[in-house]
Amino acid sequence: MLKLPVIAVTSGEPAGIGPEICLRLIERIAQEHLARLVILADKHLMAERAQAINLSGDLCQLLGLREWTSDLRPSPGCLDILHVPLCVTSRPGQLDPVNSPYVLQLLDRALAGCRSGEFAAMVTAPVHKGVINDAGIPFTGHTEYLAEQTHTPHVVMMLAGGGLRVALATTHLPLKTVSSALTQESLEQTLRILHADLGRKYGIDEPRILVTGLNPHAGEGGYLGREEIEVITPVLERLRAEGMTLIGPLPADTLFTPPILSQGDCVLAMYHDQGLPVLKYASFGQGINVTLGLPIIRTSVDHGTALELAGSGRADPGSLFVAVEQAIEMARRTELPGSGAMGTMS
Repeated sequence: MLKLPVIAVTSGEPAGIGPEICLRLIERIAQEHLARLVILADKHLMAERAQAINLSGDLCQLLGLREWTSDLRPSPGCLDILHVPLCVTSRPGQLDPVNSPYVLQLLDRALAGCRSGEFAAMVTAPVHKGVINDAGIPFTGHTEYLAEQTHTPHVVMMLAGGGLRVALATTHLPLKTVSSALTQESLEQTLRILHADLGRKYGIDEPRILVTGLNPHAGEGGYLGREEIEVITPVLERLRAEGMTLIGPLPADTLFTPPILSQGDCVLAMYHDQGLPVLKYASFGQGINVTLGLPIIRTSVDHGTALELAGSGRADPGSLFVAVEQAIEMARRTELPGSGAMGTMS
C-alpha cells in the first residue's frame, strides 16, 4: 500500500469561483495520484456548478462526485466531497449573508480534521470578508480566524510565487494603524516564526531574510520616520546575535530588485500593500498564501472570490493547483500533528 496524505480543500464563498476551481482539481487527479483530496462543500452546490461551467471533453466524461468517507479508495475521475449543507440555495455571483455561517463551518470542519489527524493539511479557496461581516460575524480573514480558533497568539501571513516569498509583519489593518501595531515584541515573534517555518516547512536550514523598513528610504536616518531606529533595527540586532541571517532594514523600493532579492530566501514586509503588489505582479495565477506559526498546515489561493466570473467556467484554477501541491509537499516534509493523516492506494 502506498500511503498518501489526505488534504482537505475548503470551497469558500459559494457565490464565488471557489466551487468551480475546486471542480477543476479533477484535472490533477486524473493525471497523478499524489494525495487524497477531499473537497468540503455542499454536494448539491458542486453538482449544480459542474453543470453550469460545462466542463468540456475528457474532463466532462471523467468527472464524478461522491461523498467522502475515510475508507474510500481513490477512484480515477472522482472528486470526493465532504458534504456540508448550505444554509440557503446559492447562485453564482450573488452574495447572501445567510450563507456566511456555512463558509465558516467549512473552515471549522477542515480545521477539526487537521487537528485530529484525519487530514494532513487544509487548502482554502477564497471567502468574501464583507458578506461575512454583513451577517454580523466579525471577520478579517482566514489568517486571523485560524489563529483565533487554534488559540495561536501569533501567526505570520506569507505569500509565495513568481520566485518570491513575501511575509508580512502586519496583515489586514488600515494603513494609519500600522505604525502603532508594529512593536519590537510583535516583530521579534514574526521573525522567529518565519525563521522556524522556512526550515520546517520549506527545508531551508539557514534562511536569509530580507527585511524592509516601514518608511520611504527606510526612514532616511530618522528624517522620514523613526520606526527603523526605534523598533526594527534593535530587533534585527538581537536576533542576529542569536545566529539569524537578517538583512535590513532596507528601502522597499530598492529591495524588490534582482540584485537584492538574490541575497535572500524570503522578504519580510512591514505591511500588506508594501510587499504584496510586487509578489502578485510576479506570480498572479500561480501564487499562494501560507499561514506560518499554526499547529497545522494551511495554504490558500492568493486571489479573491471573483464574483463576476462565478459560474462562467473562465476562472483560472492555477493558484489552487499550486496551493494543493505546496500543501502536499509540506505534509510530506513535516512531522506536525496531522502529517500522519494518510489514505491508502492499492
